Amino acid sequence: MPCRVTRTTLRSMTHLPPPAEELRLLDAELRQLDARRSQLLTRRAWLVAALQRTQQQSRPWASTQPPITASPRPETAAPGVQNVLLVLGGVLLTLAAAVFTLVSWGHMGIAGRALVLGAVTLATLAAPVALLKRGLRSTAESVAGLGLALTVLDAYALHAAALSGTDGTGYAALASAVLAAAWSAYGLLPATSALRLPLPSALVAAQFPLLLWALAADASPYTITAALLVTAGLDAVVVARLTAGAVRITAVVGAYGMGGWGVLGAGWLSLTAGGPGDAFRAGALLLLAAAIALGAALRGPGIGHALGLAVTAGLLVVGALGGVARSGLSSQWVVPAHLALGVALLAVVRAGRLPDAIRTGFAWASGAVQALAVLWTLPVVAVVLLGPAGGLGRVWSGAPSDARAAVVVDAPWPPDAVSAPVVLVAVAGVLALAVRAQVWRSRARLGALGLLWATALILPAVLEIPYAAGLLVLCVMTAAALYACRVTASAAQVTALVLALVTAAGLTLVSLASQSATLVVLSALTVLFAVASWRAGVAPFTAPAALVYAAALASASGTAADWPPARTALLVLPVPAASALLAARLGASRATVPVEAVGAAVGLFAVALAVTDPPMLALVLALCGVIAAGTALRAERRPVGYAATALFVLAAWVRLAAWDVGTPEAYTLPVTVPALLVGALRRRRDPRASSWTAYGPGLAATLVPSLVAAWADPHWTRPLLLGVAALLVTLLGARHHLRAPLVLGGAVLALVTLHELAPYVVQVTGALPRWAPPALAGLLLLALGATYEQRIRDVRRVREVLGRMN
Repeated sequence: MPCRVTRTTLRSMTHLPPPAEELRLLDAELRQLDARRSQLLTRRAWLVAALQRTQQQSRPWASTQPPITASPRPETAAPGVQNVLLVLGGVLLTLAAAVFTLVSWGHMGIAGRALVLGAVTLATLAAPVALLKRGLRSTAESVAGLGLALTVLDAYALHAAALSGTDGTGYAALASAVLAAAWSAYGLLPATSALRLPLPSALVAAQFPLLLWALAADASPYTITAALLVTAGLDAVVVARLTAGAVRITAVVGAYGMGGWGVLGAGWLSLTAGGPGDAFRAGALLLLAAAIALGAALRGPGIGHALGLAVTAGLLVVGALGGVARSGLSSQWVVPAHLALGVALLAVVRAGRLPDAIRTGFAWASGAVQALAVLWTLPVVAVVLLGPAGGLGRVWSGAPSDARAAVVVDAPWPPDAVSAPVVLVAVAGVLALAVRAQVWRSRARLGALGLLWATALILPAVLEIPYAAGLLVLCVMTAAALYACRVTASAAQVTALVLALVTAAGLTLVSLASQSATLVVLSALTVLFAVASWRAGVAPFTAPAALVYAAALASASGTAADWPPARTALLVLPVPAASALLAARLGASRATVPVEAVGAAVGLFAVALAVTDPPMLALVLALCGVIAAGTALRAERRPVGYAATALFVLAAWVRLAAWDVGTPEAYTLPVTVPALLVGALRRRRDPRASSWTAYGPGLAATLVPSLVAAWADPHWTRPLLLGVAALLVTLLGARHHLRAPLVLGGAVLALVTLHELAPYVVQVTGALPRWAPPALAGLLLLALGATYEQRIRDVRRVREVLGRMN
């Protein structure tokens, strides 16, 4: 399409109105806006007025009317006040009745006494019926409590007045039974069944008849314990028949309280049984307690304690049967007998007819018995592992006769230890075979492995096999544990590693009794741990252990060869050298740092061995410095170079001290020269480095000790040489514009000059009159002050000139 046609078409499509029409439209819009604005302003004024009226009404304190005082909030609710008053009234009436019974009773005849107490008690017990009809339940509860207390006073008064010759304990048993029956009947009456106090009170009173009857009859401890357990059983029956309420809570408390005392009594009787008859009776009591606990776990609806009761029942069964078995067995087989009974509980766990809570409780009870049996064997394991440590003060005193004599040095051998291996093997078998759950199976197998290891550890001492055979058993156990570290599971690997380390430590302690055994054992352990270090997973532990045993072997070899400790240090030094080479080969492995740490510790041990021989100490320090310098060649171990330098310096100083060299420059120059060379290299690499950092330490290492020696030296040679050296240092500092050499050299030169001119200064000072030094000091201060003032005046003039220029 041509361009002109397009422009014409676009011009014809524009819809703008003419100017006059557009002006008319704008005026109309403005008039409408003005009208709308007036409406909005009017509405706004009305809203503001209405809002002010509303706020005035909602804020009465802003009006001219006097403020209304709010009534104080009551601090105690009406029911609370009522209960307090009722309880307080009941307590006061009970106390009054007790005082009347105890004090005023003797002033009345028998008929009067009976009439008064009977009338008061009947009236008090009858009052709650009328109160309940009127809806006064709380008052009825208080009056009922008073009536129950009066029945107790009636029973006491009856015994004091008419039955004083009877046995008090027997009468208390009869009275508690009668009161329990009477209170139960009173609480079950239709007219008083709404009261909540009589039935729990009756149950409390029912706790005492059997126990008091047994005490009144001078019964044996078995009968008294049976009375406690029967009472607990009756309480359990009440708990099983009820679902909720105060009576059930009271029964639960009574069952646990009386049952707990009964179980403690039965357990004590079982432990102190003097023969099979006593053991059978104590066992029967424990079985009764177990039956009560099991019945409560099975029949108690909603008790929530089924698991705990099942565990208690299982433990009581084991205690009962174990106590019977203990009466016919020797002491060393008592624990295995209890363990066998605990394992037998697992047969109940397999029974599918029992509830899950009961089965789980029996399983926990069996586990508790097995755990206690394992704890019984711990003293034997502790003696085997730690007993040889008592012979550290008598190393190489001679090979003992057998494996038990090797571990029993200062600690006594535990009694009845012959059955400890049987216990450990039995528990290991249960863990390996009885645990079926997938979650616990791997852990149970690890536990079984640990128990079998403990069995093999104590078996040589228990059987008293020869000393060499015991060492061989421990060595084989260590090798087997290290071989077991090949497994991939982390938990099993850690377990095997711990067993290997512990067994190796025990083997080392046992071998210290014989020189040849020590050398053989240390050699074998070094090889075993070194071979095990090829496994990357355990190398952080086995490689350091191999180095430790190698250092111990070197030390033991030197001692066996009758070498002095300082000379033995040379045999120990190959171990830190090997650790440095091994660390360089390991690179970024997790075993690098432990290997280096052990190497450093062994190096310090070598230094400690040589500390008594200065020439040998200097050689050892120098060799340690060589090892440290070789380590510093690695890029990530550059800071070790400082330690290497320190070792070389210490080696030189020790050698000079061994040569009886007392000149300080002989000690300081070996430090100054390397320090200055290092400083020069640093300044060449980094020209911005400070001269104090580069040259300050090296110069101060020689100049300061030499200056101290020069001031105490009466001769002229040292001050002259020191002054020449200080002059050269000062000139070099001035030549190269270095502050550290300039300041240090100049200061030392000035002090040396002052030292040399001091006698003459003293002479001049003595020749001058006494007023001359103060006068000279004053003139110096005046000159300094004038110079300071002149500088300030010059600064002010410059500031004024600059101000005028602006």
